[in-house]
Amino acid sequence: MNRSHAKVYRFRLGKKHVLVVKIVQSATARTTRGNALASNAASVQIVKQSKRQR
Repeated sequence: MNRSHAKVYRFRLGKKHVLVVKIVQSATARTTRGNALASNAASVQIVKQSKRQR
């Protein structure tokens, strides 16, 4: 993984709250002999914070 960057935006639409996660990442792989695999997969976990931690 060469670069990974995430931004989180919070919006309110009427009574609903919307959370938008924008992930930008890039991966490269090189080899002189054989096969190379560059994975660009992302795993995101969103956890609600308790009121005490705010």
